Amino acid sequence: MSIVEVKVPQLSESVAEATMLQWKKKVGDAIAIDEILIEIETDKVVLEVPAPSAGVLTEILIGDGATVAAEQLIARIDSAGIASAAAPAAASASAPAQAAAAPATAAASNSMAGVAMPAAAKLLADNNMAAASVPGTGKDGRVTKGDVIGAVAANATKSIASIAIPTGVPATLLPQVASPALSLGERPEQRVPMSRLRARVAERLLQSQSTNAILTTFNEVNMAPVMEMRKRFQERFEKEHGVKIGFMSFFVKAAVHALKKYPVLNASVDGTDIVYHGYFDIGIAVGSPRGLVVPILRNADQMSFAEIEKKIVEYAAKAAAGKLGMEEMTGGTFSISNGGTFGSMMSTPIINPPQSAILGVHATKDRAMVENGQVVVRPMNYFAMSYDHRIIDGREAVLGLVAMKEALEDPARLLFDI
Repeated sequence: MSIVEVKVPQLSESVAEATMLQWKKKVGDAIAIDEILIEIETDKVVLEVPAPSAGVLTEILIGDGATVAAEQLIARIDSAGIASAAAPAAASASAPAQAAAAPATAAASNSMAGVAMPAAAKLLADNNMAAASVPGTGKDGRVTKGDVIGAVAANATKSIASIAIPTGVPATLLPQVASPALSLGERPEQRVPMSRLRARVAERLLQSQSTNAILTTFNEVNMAPVMEMRKRFQERFEKEHGVKIGFMSFFVKAAVHALKKYPVLNASVDGTDIVYHGYFDIGIAVGSPRGLVVPILRNADQMSFAEIEKKIVEYAAKAAAGKLGMEEMTGGTFSISNGGTFGSMMSTPIINPPQSAILGVHATKDRAMVENGQVVVRPMNYFAMSYDHRIIDGREAVLGLVAMKEALEDPARLLFDI
């Protein structure tokens, strides 16, 4: 027997601990080298832990939902073992004794037992449950979302049944026990623990509001020139670059244009110092299943429209899959939040510390506007820029937002940087 230890990967300097999400393998399973064993969630990203060696998973030391630190031992692999040799031990540890004597055909039909479908896996993680604890009714024994809901309901029923009823107390006055994931009665409630990412987002937003002197300035932008340019070049752009041209690349370019004119918008506070950044790393707020994330477009001033669009598509896909790396979300000198994607008409974005300003863009809608004494219909977007009034005066904030407005209403300005 040759034992290989599986440890928690090295975490970022600012991250002290992480949470085990769900083991993808169980004791006795054959493991291929670099096969993903478990995902570990920090307050910034979800890390995948690959197998350091091929062999058989002989021991799981830390279960789903536990808190771990960097380099902590979580499992062991026998690199010289084979699955058939480890199977009896695994069966005796995780199943009744009679399961070991079940026909070979039954074992084959349940080859995927303990494996959760994607929707079921999320529900299991939300309720700190292991897939192996839920009997699967899906294909080959897979655990489905319905299986998890049923298990949660069963647990809730057991909890209610275990309550000792005090003598002389009417049942209607007794506390009601509700499942964390399943509502009971006509007034449903659901209690779900925050993920580390959600808790970190909450902490940073509170920090931003308590440490910054936040003020927001607004302006309206006629998006017709940008829309006409997109329509004119969309087909050729997509054919040439393999990606569609969206509004976000224009917003990024307009923001960089304004930051160059008013560098304090791209600065940050460090104690009693103002740090002026000579580079433009733009954070793009992206919604993900685990919460808000803000990946960074490094040196956005040096990126083309196509490079920006491709990077945004890449980040969106990674955010949806929980695959963004720490290095992709670290830093940033200015952020853009596009609530218009979800239909928002107006909002006051919160600064992403240690940055000093953030741009919020919204849904573009046709509005009745007055031009040269005439009422005309224009596709308008309301822009909101929140800024830290400790270092940014109203003049710079207003003029910076006006510079973005002018750049979008006359996109040629972006080409000539005027």
